[in-house]
Parts: sequence; C-alpha cells; structure tokens
Amino acid sequence: MGRRSPFLSLRWIGVAAAIWTIAGNTLFSDCASAQNATELAKEMVGQWELSTAGRDRTCVVTMKGDAAPLGKKLELEKACADSLPFTKDIVAWSIKGLDIVRLQDGKGEPVIDFTEVESGIFEGLRSGEGVYILQNLAAARELTRSTDQMIGDWSVVRGNGRAICSLTLTNNDAGNDNFQLFVKPRCDALITGFAPTAWRMERGELLMVSAKGETWRFEADDNAQWERVPRSAADPVLLVRQ
Repeated sequence: MGRRSPFLSLRWIGVAAAIWTIAGNTLFSDCASAQNATELAKEMVGQWELSTAGRDRTCVVTMKGDAAPLGKKLELEKACADSLPFTKDIVAWSIKGLDIVRLQDGKGEPVIDFTEVESGIFEGLRSGEGVYILQNLAAARELTRSTDQMIGDWSVVRGNGRAICSLTLTNNDAGNDNFQLFVKPRCDALITGFAPTAWRMERGELLMVSAKGETWRFEADDNAQWERVPRSAADPVLLVRQ
C-alpha cells in the first residue's frame, strides 16, 4: 500500500479548519443576534407613547416582561381604542428578528411592526393609514412641553440680523398632524414665495409647511433660536422669539 501524501493530509486539515471557522463565526453571530434581541426586549419593558407622526392622536402602552400567549403582556390605556382604533386588536408584544418590535393580535400576527430610527424612537407603517411613532412616555411628554413652548410670535431673521418677516405659530389643528401658522403683512419675498401655512414638531425639528406641501426644516442652536437646515454659512435663516 502506498504512503499517503503529507500534502494531502495538510490539505484536509486546512479544509477542516475552515469549516470549523465558518461554523464558529456563524455560532458567534447567532449568539450575538440573540443577545441583541434579548437586550432590546429588556429595554422595551415600561411605558411608551404610541402616536401618529404629528402626535395629534396618542395612546399610552405599558409593555411588560411577563409571558403571554405567543409574546409578552401589555396594557393599553382606555382611551386607546378611540384615539387609535387599530389598537383594539393588540393583545401582546414581541421582538421579531434582530430589531423589530411587534404589537400583535391574539394569533401572533402583526398589528404594527416598529423599527428604531433614533435612540428610543421607533417608527412603524400601517398601509393606507401612514406612519406611527412609538417612544418612551417621559420623552414624549417632554416633547409635548416643547411643542407648547413654540406657540406664539416669531421673527424670521437673516444672518445679518435683519428681520424679514413676523409670523405666529398656533395650536389650531391644520390637518395632516400640523398646526396653523399665520404670516403677518409686509414680509420679504423669500417668505411670501414659500408661503407657509402650517407647522409641526418632528423628531426635535420644527417644520414649516406650505400650501403646496413643501417644507422648511429648522433646528435649535445654542442661542435659543432656530436655524433653517441645511445650514447656509453665508446667509443663514433664523427663527427668533419676539
């Protein structure tokens, strides 16, 4: 019988090592994924606000760690069915895949699925209805206070300090999760050309909306004023409280 080539043995050793490496990496990946899902499940236990994108209709959801059929227990405040009718079908919650937070019916089917878009803020879509937001209740209530604080008279100011318009942000419902905005007379063509009619807060930004559906976005700066984004270093547009 001939002798086996040492090179052939080394080849099979290399193949076996590669197989073990792939298997090990797969196992490590699966374990990491399971750990991430477990951590997310822990983070979700508590009180959350479920709302429309503009937060004109809201509902408090208490997500629990106790097991329920096909998921975990939750409680919906009594007003949920009136403000968000689809919530009447929700009986439990679960984590699906790596990062999907599912609010589900009694059969485990999704009523709405959420994915995290910012730290502590989850976004879900219902076909024919639009986008819904799930966020920590304490953070949501802080945002409500922020919205209330924006109501009133503001000046639009260019980078050279010249005021080019005065406008009023109200809490009157303008539809589509917006509030009414009124532009005062004798405004610059920059504002009258855009012709904003509504506003809302969205993920920490102030959005002005025109009748055509166009939007201007403003972010708060360090001087308690709001600057239009994308920013223009040469000639910024600012919102300053009157």
